[in-house]
Amino acid sequence: MSQTDFTSLNLQPGLLENLASLNYQEMTPIQAQSLPPILAGKDVIGQGKTGSGKTAAFGLGLLHKLDVKRFRVQSLVLCPTRELADQVAIEIRRLGRGIHNIKVLTLCGGKAFGPQIGSLEHGAHIIVGTPGRIEEHLRKGSLNLDNLTTLVLDEADRMLDMGFQDTLDAIIAYAPKERQTLLFSATFPKQIESISKRIMQKPMMIQVAATHDSNSIQQHLYKIDYEPQRLTALRLLLLNNRAESTVIFCNTKIEAKEVANSLYQYDFSAIALHGDLEQRDRDQALIRFSNKSVSILVATDVAARGLDIDSLDMVINYHIPRDIEVYVHRIGRTGRAGSKGIACTLYGDKESYKVERLEDYLGHKIDTAPLPPNKLLDKPTYKPPMATLQIGGGKKQKVRAGDILGALTGENGIAGSEVGKINLLDNAAYVAVNRSVAEEALRKLEQGKLKGRSFRVRRI
Repeated sequence: MSQTDFTSLNLQPGLLENLASLNYQEMTPIQAQSLPPILAGKDVIGQGKTGSGKTAAFGLGLLHKLDVKRFRVQSLVLCPTRELADQVAIEIRRLGRGIHNIKVLTLCGGKAFGPQIGSLEHGAHIIVGTPGRIEEHLRKGSLNLDNLTTLVLDEADRMLDMGFQDTLDAIIAYAPKERQTLLFSATFPKQIESISKRIMQKPMMIQVAATHDSNSIQQHLYKIDYEPQRLTALRLLLLNNRAESTVIFCNTKIEAKEVANSLYQYDFSAIALHGDLEQRDRDQALIRFSNKSVSILVATDVAARGLDIDSLDMVINYHIPRDIEVYVHRIGRTGRAGSKGIACTLYGDKESYKVERLEDYLGHKIDTAPLPPNKLLDKPTYKPPMATLQIGGGKKQKVRAGDILGALTGENGIAGSEVGKINLLDNAAYVAVNRSVAEEALRKLEQGKLKGRSFRVRRI
């Protein structure tokens, strides 16, 4: 019997028999690493993408410790969207087929509230749901978590992206302090680290994704023959790589404005970030770039401070920076979390001495590559995958992420998978949706109500 065989685990016989009937034999890496501590009752943070087998990892954990005779809610699984909640509930029911009289209930927004109250009155062992609807049931007293032993946050990074931080905090306040907490996330941004410190007890970190290593950044130098060629070279690099997210670093505010304007005129999805921006415009630029509805951010080093974008595909230095350490800091923003990153640097004759200094500092040569062919300039530019809708109400108007998600995905709405990041500010909210459904989403929000009120909505 191998260590990755399900039979090597101390699971209830009924669960093992069912796993055999489902032909589950070998554990996936995330299951093999996380199931022993989960079964031992420890708090676990699991980093793994969809399809890594994480649902079975936490599903088996909560089924193993379930007491079917106690007809109380013992486990709560929070998911970012209704579709994911439905998938998770189906998988838990499949894994729990060997346990008699087990009740798994799904509670999501976009469905009628009344019948859910009826289902809760009949009792359940495991609840799977979306944060907005779960919080509503807790507030109204229709859901009781006094007997909860396990709390699971599935795709936690996506829930935080969608603006559910406050809602999650509110839900956790209803849960007993003595419980097991399991958190699964594809990425591990700072927000996840801070929420895990607040809600977990000495969690074990299980990572199956590759982490950042210096070889994940491909560095290239491109020499330009004369100054007016610099913008053309930039366009060629953008058209050649067609990256979903690119930051172009400029040495001055004026240059950042000029470069962003020029790219915009050439039909690129570009926006400038510099010190002269009003706070509102700065917030909007960062929101649109991080939610993938703008693909190019043209920034100065000062303006880019605090830019916390996890998956940046490409960095371009429009000039070599004056300070060599700045170069290292700039390119370190790409190639994170195991993904490949590209760092391109343009330089002219007058900057050749900087190239030598740079290579001395790094201790290795940087590949000098020829520019892509000029015929690329005839190709159409590429568009970002998402579009941003701005809603004229925010936290002060009591608008919550769950309200926005519910309004978009409710009756005949768009799929939850078409909704991207949701950002809530004091007096405004921004939601990213797939470009292909942007008009439909706009109509849904214009015609629907949030908190019983109509708000102005526009696409930006």
